[in-house]
Parts: sequence; C-alpha cells; structure tokens
Amino acid sequence: MGINQKLCVVLCALVTGSFSTTLAAHEKAQKKSETATAKTTKKKTLDRSGEPAKGKASYYGKEFFGRTMADGTPMDPDSNIAASRTLPLGTKAKVTNLDNGKSAVVEIRDRGPYVDGRIVDLTPKTAEQLDMKTEGVVPVEVVPIEIPQRDGSIKSAAAGSDTEQDRKR
Repeated sequence: MGINQKLCVVLCALVTGSFSTTLAAHEKAQKKSETATAKTTKKKTLDRSGEPAKGKASYYGKEFFGRTMADGTPMDPDSNIAASRTLPLGTKAKVTNLDNGKSAVVEIRDRGPYVDGRIVDLTPKTAEQLDMKTEGVVPVEVVPIEIPQRDGSIKSAAAGSDTEQDRKR
C-alpha cells in the first residue's frame, strides 16, 4: 500500500468517525426536542367547563401545614381549601365521598395532587367532614359550583348541586 493509499484510508477513517459523532449528537438533540415537545403537549389546560369529575381524593400531610400554596397564602389545615391540577384557582366545588355520600364545599387554592388517579387534595378538616381520614384516599366526585373565567367573571355551574349521590336519591 502506497503512501497515498494510507493517507486516503486515514482520511476516510477520520471523516467517517467525525460523521458518526455528528450523527449521534444530532439524533440525541432530536430525541431531547421530541421529549420536550411531548412534555408541553401533555400539559393540561385549566378546565372551566363546570363538568363533574370523578377520581380519588387524598388529604394534606402535616409537612404541608403553613406552606405557601399556589395562590400565595399559607396552607391552613383547619380550612376548607383544596388543590386541583385542572380547576382554576378560586373555583368553589362540592366534593362528595362516593363511598359514604358525605360532601363538603371547598375552594381551590393550590395545585396538585401529583399522583396518578388523584384529582383533589383536601385539608384534614375537609377530610374529617368526608369521613375519609382512616382510609386516606377515597373515590370522589368533584362538582364545580363557581368557576373563575379568564375575563375575571365567575361562571356558576348549573350542575353545582347535582352529584352522583343526589341523582341516586
């Protein structure tokens, strides 16, 4: 093999290796971009429809007492406030424990819960009203009563008092 052939082999190896590294970097950047796009498309918009929702409720643990909530106020365990990922802050809603029919009206002032299947986090006071403190997590129906709108108005939900338990009676 002559010197020109050796030089050609070395140059080809350098170009190929450089191309592979560039291709791998491009593929990695593309995957990162696709992941970021998937995360932003999964982000839910606020639900201002007034439609009832079913899922599970849990309640705040002691480590959250006094912590600043999404609306800027401290979490008061003796209040009827709640956290929702989808309802606008300031929404008033009726939460009904589907196991026993007990209900309480709450105001959404925080974001969460961040556990699959859970749609609302309640204060210990509200958990007591719903008789769910022993179980910790119970099936509920959340029915919006008043929903703040983007323009600053308040939408009264007609379904505000018509829960699944009410329909069974």
